[in-house]
Amino acid sequence: MDLTHFNQQGRAKMVDVSEKEITSRTAVARTKVMMHEETLIRIKQGKIGKGDVLAVSQIAAIMAAKKTSDWIPMCHPLPLTGIDVHFDDNGKDELYIEATVKTTGKTGVEMEALTAVSAAALTVYDMCKALQKDMIVGPTYLVSKTGGKNGDYRVDAEKEEA
Repeated sequence: MDLTHFNQQGRAKMVDVSEKEITSRTAVARTKVMMHEETLIRIKQGKIGKGDVLAVSQIAAIMAAKKTSDWIPMCHPLPLTGIDVHFDDNGKDELYIEATVKTTGKTGVEMEALTAVSAAALTVYDMCKALQKDMIVGPTYLVSKTGGKNGDYRVDAEKEEA
C-alpha cells in the first residue's frame, strides 16, 4: 500500500479526500492507566482533591476528540456525530478507558478515538499526580473501525489481551 501523505517532492501533505465517498464511520480505541490500588480506590470513591476524576476525564476525552485536527497535523477536521467514553477497572490497580467516535464523512475517526482515550488518561494522571507520580499510561490502541474503502478492522484477540 502506498502512503498518500507525501507530495511529488516527498514532503508531507494533507490527503485530498474530495473524491471519496461519504460513509458512516466508527472507531473504538482503548487505553489503561496503571496505578496503586489506593489511587484507584480514591478515584472510585471521589476522594481526589481536584474533583471527580472520571467526570473530568470524560469531558477531556470528548473535547480532545473534537479538536484532534488542531494537534495532529495531517488530520482532517471532522464533524463528529457521536462520542462515548466508558471507564472500567480490574478492581485492583488498572483503570480502563474506551472511546467510541462516530461520523458520516469521507475519512475515518480512528485518530479522534485514539486522541480521546489519550486525553482521558492524561487527565487522570494530571488529577492524581499529587497522590502518585509513577502511574503508567498505555498501551493505547485501536480496537475497531468501520466504514471507508479499506473496510472494517478489529484488533486480534491475542493482541488485545497482551
